[in-house]
Amino acid sequence: MKIQNTGLYQEMQSMASQAGRIQPETKVPAQATAATSSAQFGDILSNALNNVADLQRDTKAKVTAVEMGDRSVSLAEAMIAKNKSSVAFEATVQVRNKLVEAYKDIMSMPV
Repeated sequence: MKIQNTGLYQEMQSMASQAGRIQPETKVPAQATAATSSAQFGDILSNALNNVADLQRDTKAKVTAVEMGDRSVSLAEAMIAKNKSSVAFEATVQVRNKLVEAYKDIMSMPV
């Protein structure tokens, strides 16, 4: 089973741009080396985790502002931020579960 790194990366970028979180950057070259693709995967994973953490920090700040009675932040904004961070966290947990499952499958393969 061979996973196409470039196709997966491009699909993730298009989904993220559709969600309005990030704008698509440069395309991954079709002839990427193994070292480059693993470094890119690490960067993608790190950026995704940082994005989730940023969403959670933003949510916490908005919820605190609403609780303190700050009129510059509406309840709707806080609820939307809370739902965005919740969806992002759930997606992160699902990706982690799939990675752990794939690792277990690989480790249980006979050599």
